[in-house]
Amino acid sequence: MEVVWAEISQSLALTIELASVTTVILLLISVPLAWWLARSKTFASEAVATMIVLPLVLPPTALGFCVLVLLGPHGPGGVLASFWGERTLAFTFAGIVVGSVLSALPLVVQPIRNAFVAIGDLPLETTGRVPPFYAFIAITAPMARLEFIKAAVVGFSHTIGTFGVVMMIGGNIPGRTKVLSAYVVDFVQASRWREAGVVAGGMVMFAFATIFTLALIDRHCARRGTESS
Repeated sequence: MEVVWAEISQSLALTIELASVTTVILLLISVPLAWWLARSKTFASEAVATMIVLPLVLPPTALGFCVLVLLGPHGPGGVLASFWGERTLAFTFAGIVVGSVLSALPLVVQPIRNAFVAIGDLPLETTGRVPPFYAFIAITAPMARLEFIKAAVVGFSHTIGTFGVVMMIGGNIPGRTKVLSAYVVDFVQASRWREAGVVAGGMVMFAFATIFTLALIDRHCARRGTESS
């Protein structure tokens, strides 16, 4: 039993590391992407927005298989891995990071995009000759900071609970790619209901805390909006 819980602790640390790295990458990608989508009116922007939303519609295993092919020896991931002497990015930590980012991207991009649309161009237009990038950093980004926080919380929590994509790309290798949610499936298949209940219960509590946090943020935003009006 001690060995099992040691493995779960190792998997928990791996899952938190995965969620943390994924969240940072998501914010670095999502903020400029959401800014472009909010301001662009071209056909290309709508095509990109549609591609971003696809992970919400595709089954996680289908998304995982597509990413697995791209990360394999004959895909772009294999070419990239060859630079440091490897054949593939599949079944590696880097591979499950890629899958986690793609899986959570629509959940992070959309609220930030909505925030930028709501803010509009007025803050930039009133800054006169100030460079647009400075105006974005000094005015627009602070106005949308709560949406950034909410998006980060959603991206982090979604990665904590992800399974299908990571399973397809990472292969559930203990200590390398096996995330915490995989143990629930393993324990149920082995009829180890107590252990499955403990892990699942912990994830339910985490999900509750996440949703409660988002509700508090929304309440804070609503109160600030009432006070400012």
